[in-house]
Amino acid sequence: MFRKFSRRVVLSMLAGSGATAALSAPPAASLRPVARGAEHAKRAVPGAERIVEAAKLEGRVTYAVANVRTGARLEEREAKIGTPPASVAKAITALYALQTLGSNHRFVTRVVATGAVSGGVVQGDLILLGGGDPTLDTNALAALAKALKDKGIREVRGDFKVAEGALPFVKTIDADQPDHVGYSPAVSGVALNYNRVHFEWKRAGAGYGVTMDARSDRYRPDVYMARMQIVNRNLPVYTYRDGGRVDEWTVAQGALGNGGARWLPVRKPALYAGDVFQTLARANGIVLKNPKVVDRAPAGTTLVAHQSDDLRAILKAMLRFSTNVTAEMVGMAASVKRNSRVNSLRGSANEMNRWSNATLGTKSMKLVDHSGLGGSSKVTADDMVQVLVKAHQNAVLRPILKPVAMRDGNGGIAKNHPLKVDAKTGTLNFVSGLGGYMTARDGTVLAFAIFAADEATRSRISKANREAPRGARSWNRRAKTMQQKLIERWGALYGV
Repeated sequence: MFRKFSRRVVLSMLAGSGATAALSAPPAASLRPVARGAEHAKRAVPGAERIVEAAKLEGRVTYAVANVRTGARLEEREAKIGTPPASVAKAITALYALQTLGSNHRFVTRVVATGAVSGGVVQGDLILLGGGDPTLDTNALAALAKALKDKGIREVRGDFKVAEGALPFVKTIDADQPDHVGYSPAVSGVALNYNRVHFEWKRAGAGYGVTMDARSDRYRPDVYMARMQIVNRNLPVYTYRDGGRVDEWTVAQGALGNGGARWLPVRKPALYAGDVFQTLARANGIVLKNPKVVDRAPAGTTLVAHQSDDLRAILKAMLRFSTNVTAEMVGMAASVKRNSRVNSLRGSANEMNRWSNATLGTKSMKLVDHSGLGGSSKVTADDMVQVLVKAHQNAVLRPILKPVAMRDGNGGIAKNHPLKVDAKTGTLNFVSGLGGYMTARDGTVLAFAIFAADEATRSRISKANREAPRGARSWNRRAKTMQQKLIERWGALYGV
C-alpha cells in the first residue's frame, strides 16, 4: 500500500533537510559540455604503427615527415633504409634538370644541310639533328617538313641522315621489363611520340587488318621500321626481335578478339623519327633517301628548326603524367652538360646521385636511372624529405607537382578535405611511394615521404608477367590507403 504525500508535505520535508536552498539556487558550474582541448583530439588520432599494421602489407614500410620551415623530423620509421622509390624519383630529376639546365631551357631539333643550297636543291646531305627533345611529336615533324617546302627546298642530292648523339643511346630504360611495354622504350638524342609506335588491329573476314603508325591528332603516317606479324598461338601475347633496321613484332592471334590498339615501345628511335620525317617530307614534295643513323652531324647550315616548350613546362607535364622517357632524357641532358664523359644511363644516374649529395645534402642516394623504373634504385625516406625541405626554400618544386586528391570512405574524391597535398606518386608491382608537401588546416606545411616495397614477392615475378602480376593491384591499393591515413594523422598532430 502506497502513502500519498501532499505538495506541502514534500516541501516541508525538503526544507527540513536543507535541500530547498540547493534546488532554488543557480548551479555553481554550467551544465553545457566543456571543450576538451586540442590535446584530447590528438590523443584520439590513430597511431602510426596501427595504421601500418592495418594495411597488411608484406615487405617494408618506411616514412619520414618534417616541418619545412625548421627541417625538424616529426616522425619516422626505418627512414634511413633504402627502398625503391618508383616514380617519386622524378621529383629529384626535376630539381636536377632545373638547376643544371635552367627553367627556361628549350630543346631544339634542327634540319641541317651539309652542302650548298641552290635553286631549292640541297647539294649535300640533309640531316635531322636531334637535340634531346623528349616532347617531339609527329605534328612537330610535319611542321618541319612544311617549313622546308616553304623555304623552297624541293630536292636533296645527298643522303638523308638522323643524328642521335646528343644523348647516350639506351636500348630500354629497364631491361627487367617485358619487351612490349610502352613505358620502357629506347632512349637517344632524338625521340618521337615518347618513342612509341601505335599498333592497331581490326578483324577483316577470316583474318585481321593491322597498322603500325606514328599517329597524332592531325596525322597518321604509316611506319615501316616496325612490323607486326599475327601468329596462331595464345601465349606469349607479344614477342620482339631486333631485325637490324626493323623492330620485328609478333602477336598471339588468340589474344586479339575483334579489334583493339596499344602503343608499343620503339627500340630504334632515330630510324623511327627518320622514317616518319621521310614520309612527311614526301607529302610536301620533297623526296628523301632512306634514313641513315649517325652519332654526330658534320658541320652544316640550319635550314629549319623546332623549339620545345620551356623546361619548366616539360617537367610539370612529366610529373603529372609520369612519362619515363621524359625523365631519362632531361636527366641525361643535365648529366651531359655537367660531365661530357657520361655515356650510359647508369652513369648519368650516378652523376645525379653525386649532385644530390653535394647540393641537397642527401646521404645515400642510389638511383640507377632518372625515372624510377629500375627496381634496383634505392632512396631513403630521410633523404627524400631532405630533398623536399631543401627544395621548399626556393619554391621551385611544389608549383610543378601534381595535386593529390584525398579520398572519402567510399573511395571517391573527398570534397573540402582540410589537407592540401601536392606530391609525386610512384607505383611499380608491389612498390608504392608518395613524396611531397601537405598543408594543414592552419597553414602549417610539412614535407613527407612514404615508401612501401615487397621486394621478395617482386623478385619472384617472371618477366613475362610483370605488366600485371596477380596480387599487385590489391597490394598497391592498400598501400595508397595507408599513405592517406598517415598524411591525415600528421595533419591532425602537427598542423595545429
